[in-house]
Amino acid sequence: MSYEFITVVIEEAVGMITLNRPKILNALNLQLVDELAAELERMDRDPAIRVIVITGNEKAFAAGADINEMAEASAIEIMKRDQFAVWDRISLISKPIIGAVSGFVLGGGCELMMSCDIVIASETAQIGQPEIKLGVMPGAGGTQRLTRSVGQRKAMEMLLTGEPISAREAWQYGLVNRVVPVEAYLKEALRLAKQIAQQPPLAVQMIKKSVHKAGDLPLQEGMHYERNGFYLLLASEDRKEGMQAFLEKRNPRFTGN
Repeated sequence: MSYEFITVVIEEAVGMITLNRPKILNALNLQLVDELAAELERMDRDPAIRVIVITGNEKAFAAGADINEMAEASAIEIMKRDQFAVWDRISLISKPIIGAVSGFVLGGGCELMMSCDIVIASETAQIGQPEIKLGVMPGAGGTQRLTRSVGQRKAMEMLLTGEPISAREAWQYGLVNRVVPVEAYLKEALRLAKQIAQQPPLAVQMIKKSVHKAGDLPLQEGMHYERNGFYLLLASEDRKEGMQAFLEKRNPRFTGN
């Protein structure tokens, strides 16, 4: 497919989506987010792709929403636009998504980063939710995912001041997985993506679902969900291959069946 505001590269079993509005720091307009959701869904359906990477450029992953689309719109117009519905589509992607972020990771960019399953950050990343400085608040998960990631008190400070935190502080709070030099952040994300892509696809997707359920369900219900996933994977061909390869002391050949 041809897109205006994202670029797509597929290498081995990894699909990489790059946000591509560099002149305005990858500001997230409606079309870009719609293109992103459409390509994520396409990759999710493609059996040849096992892991997805979302990135921007060294200067900005995404510096927030495109204010030009909202500045003159009324509350009713924005509500009718239902611009956050597309974000729900992103949250339904079953394959693991790795965010490779650098520079400005603000507002909608931070919310997009938090929608990823794993995040590799460059040491230059500045991460935050500055919506309060514009007289509004996050609307694509900023208050909810940030609180679940860094805790209520730190989230409250970030949201009420609008001030970003450094990549290193984000790592200390568990908001990102790793912080690496700016020249290495994308390479590290792709390396990790290729490592995960070698694992059995059904088990990878079931683990992703179970981990996400952990944040939504009481412990006993979450344990029940996990157990059912374990039983279901016992019926897969990849389970047979994985255990047979272990016994034969060879590398498994997972097919996703």
